[in-house]
Amino acid sequence: MTAPHPRIDDESRPTLALASNNRGKIAEFRALLEDRVDIASLVDLGLDSPEEIGATFEDNAVLKAKLVFQQTGFVTLADDSGLEVDALGGLPGVRSARYAGDHHHDRDNRDLLLRNLADVPDGSRSAKFVAVLAVIDESGGLSLSRGVCEGAVARSERGTNGFGYDPIFELPDGRTMAELDASEKHIVSHRGQAVRLALPLIMSALYRARSVVGKSEP
Repeated sequence: MTAPHPRIDDESRPTLALASNNRGKIAEFRALLEDRVDIASLVDLGLDSPEEIGATFEDNAVLKAKLVFQQTGFVTLADDSGLEVDALGGLPGVRSARYAGDHHHDRDNRDLLLRNLADVPDGSRSAKFVAVLAVIDESGGLSLSRGVCEGAVARSERGTNGFGYDPIFELPDGRTMAELDASEKHIVSHRGQAVRLALPLIMSALYRARSVVGKSEP
């Protein structure tokens, strides 16, 4: 059973359910979507994070989006993303957030990755960040977008911005993702690319949902 849409008057922004409780991701999505929408995260909605059991980023993004849409009835955005390292056959991949174990932290994941690449020479440390977004519209229709950011794994952490693997992901210009300010990161990042591709679909779905709610109000 889905929750009813809230009353939305003409002066308010539409509400988008974000299937995440990751504070770093929530902050990035709020910045990337600027002031266009009100984002309701899993924390805001009082929902648990869906278990990521898919074999691909696409699988996990779709799984999360469908579950949150079923629980809320909101237009829903879900993301699954991670780091693929060529020397490790694409690992950590869909296990990026849990690379060091289910209950470990970002630093533990980074430390393990650096240890596993300790003997890999600089020219063979290529990697890419991948983000897949799944959008469920007001009628349950599904759309996907994908963003990729190419780079390499640095030998040590640099920078204080961002989260996850940002301090050890080196871009072609020599800076790590964590050495970029927010506006620079949003231009080049995998998540920024995917959001820009998905944005027209998100906004169209939100305003269709808003129109339906407005017509149904007495």
